[in-house]
Amino acid sequence: MDFIRNFPLFTIVFSLFSGVLCMMLPGKAAKYYTAAYECLLIFFSASVLWYTSVTGTSFTYVMGEFPAPWGNEIRGGVLEALIALTFLIVMLCSAFAGWHFLVQDIDESKINLYFTLLNLLTAALMAMTWTNDIFTGYVFLEILTLTSCGLLIVREIGRTTLAAVRYMILNLLGSGLFLLGVVLLYDITGHLLMMNMQGAIAEISKDSRQMTTLTLSVGILTIGLAIKSGLFPFHFWMPDTYGWATPTSASVLSALVSKAYIFLLIKIYWRVIGIDVLDRMPIGKILCVLGMCGIIFGSVSAMRADNINRMTAFSSAAQIGYIYMGIGIGGMAGYTAAVFHILTHAVTKSLLFLSTPRLAEVSDGSLLFKKLQGSALRDRQAGAFFLVGSFSMIGIPIFAGFSSKLLFSLAAVDSGSNKKLILVMLVLAVSSLLNAMYFIRTIIRIYTHPQSAAAQALSSVTAGSAAAQGLAAGTAGSAAEVTSREKQRRASGLRRPDYIIPSLVLIAANLFLGLFSWAVVDLIERGFGMFF
Repeated sequence: MDFIRNFPLFTIVFSLFSGVLCMMLPGKAAKYYTAAYECLLIFFSASVLWYTSVTGTSFTYVMGEFPAPWGNEIRGGVLEALIALTFLIVMLCSAFAGWHFLVQDIDESKINLYFTLLNLLTAALMAMTWTNDIFTGYVFLEILTLTSCGLLIVREIGRTTLAAVRYMILNLLGSGLFLLGVVLLYDITGHLLMMNMQGAIAEISKDSRQMTTLTLSVGILTIGLAIKSGLFPFHFWMPDTYGWATPTSASVLSALVSKAYIFLLIKIYWRVIGIDVLDRMPIGKILCVLGMCGIIFGSVSAMRADNINRMTAFSSAAQIGYIYMGIGIGGMAGYTAAVFHILTHAVTKSLLFLSTPRLAEVSDGSLLFKKLQGSALRDRQAGAFFLVGSFSMIGIPIFAGFSSKLLFSLAAVDSGSNKKLILVMLVLAVSSLLNAMYFIRTIIRIYTHPQSAAAQALSSVTAGSAAAQGLAAGTAGSAAEVTSREKQRRASGLRRPDYIIPSLVLIAANLFLGLFSWAVVDLIERGFGMFF
């Protein structure tokens, strides 16, 4: 059974190998190979989760015979395994559910290159999840940035190129700040392994004169990852990045990439800085305020959007705010709520970004709200899946979003601060109201029959007018043609198991998080307990 300790390394090495192999395979072969090896990685991660849960202990895997900075370590624990498992499931579902649009948006000769980038991105996600060495985290953070830009620019239209350039510039700025923070911490502690750094920082923090330098180092590092993950006010790159990418890319970037940066930050706070030391810094309070601002401003921007993808992208900015608010609340309850929301957002936002292009496809290819009238009636599967994702984002009971908001409320109560409790409850109430307004408005629009507006207009015309009769006849003929096309599209949609099955998996994951949140919370708390 101890052989399972090798599995975290396998998830990284197999992903790197698969990235190289997919360059030599044709597009469809790369797709099916990626599916097969992703299933293998899911088995590896699930095995590590089972092993660490049963034994109640974590483990480290030393890569090489030398200590850091020449060698490095990866670490397996309940929390890392849970995050890795969720990331891999969402990655597999996103790759398959977006295949229909992938072959439309990307030149056939470059599809294998796309899966190469996807597999290298998976390797970076796994390395950042399992790493026990802060510099290894930085190395794969850069790989994650480069592959993310590749997933954007591979579509080769003007807007994606512009979005990729903007995304690259901001991410390089964030990477530079993160590296500067790592260098300062290495200069202070002389270590790169996380627990060794924590021991040195615990000694240094006893001298109040050293706290200023330590706070500056942690602050710079935090700003770098905040920029990369899209915390307010650094969220303005999200609409173009998510809105113009091919659906698989939008799902992966929104649901996984930004969350990997945040999870790395959480690991650094717990295993490098130490929660007791971090509580003596003002960083947590600043993150809490910025998270609240992100929730409100992201929700307001989503309400003002005229495009369903831009609305979903601004909603992502708001959800990032929730996670940082949980980190700012602090304590076991705050961090547990933040990690739970990482899982919630991963399975929910991917479902939304994979559904919206289907609704646009049956609406003359337009993502504008005015063109989406009745789109859920033309593609009932996509409409139902978008409905589930929307209910989760609003916070309807039984869905994951409700459990997330409940956990944030409990964390605020557990914080012991009346001021923090009032602010958090107020922000949750306002954000839930705003979420309901723009998601329910969208649901009503996509489920309203497009002919209802035409019927109202015709009823206002004089019944005896010959022109009106001709117009009605023409409208009826046109409606018959549209109905015929709708039936064909629905029939073709029923023959798309590569979209329906992954979407059902994401819905099942969402319902599991909503109905069995207590079990997931227990795993998260046990994972944090293993961090010490």
